[in-house]
Amino acid sequence: MTDREPVPCLLAAGLLGLAAFAHPSLHASEDDSMTTIEAWLDANAGAEWTGPNELWLDPTGNEAEHSDGTLKVETDRIVYTWAWKDAPQTGELRRDDGWTWSDSWHQPERVRLEPVRDHGALIAGEYSYPAGEGPDWHWRIKLAERPDGTVVLQMTNIAPWGEEARAVRMVVGGPEDPM
Repeated sequence: MTDREPVPCLLAAGLLGLAAFAHPSLHASEDDSMTTIEAWLDANAGAEWTGPNELWLDPTGNEAEHSDGTLKVETDRIVYTWAWKDAPQTGELRRDDGWTWSDSWHQPERVRLEPVRDHGALIAGEYSYPAGEGPDWHWRIKLAERPDGTVVLQMTNIAPWGEEARAVRMVVGGPEDPM
């Protein structure tokens, strides 16, 4: 057994930042990737897709609540809808000097997302929030497009010690979507 030097934990620093943008097939500079998300938004402006939404409230992450979801693309924002116990909910990712996020159930007050680099998604951002006493928790949001054109909105809750728990997944669009 050998002694090792402690390795500084850069995970938190790497995860926190403003919504970084890169298409899964590209490994480009931030300037190039920003153009990619802008081009994707422009190309899909006016599109509205439907699909299943999953919400995990189970602490073990094994059981999801299900509802129908929609995702609408505009040139400066992405609006999604879902339901909790039959009550309609809505959320928004808005592009300004970066990305902000709000959700009527999860986060009613708009927050600025910090970038997540090298994520392979169209958009990936994160913010921290207090959860009682102790260190802040983190919430990560990703928007990705699969090779078949299906769009996935995914949210992850991250404990202060680094454990990640799935929170939301909406899968919409794709070749078979009637909208």
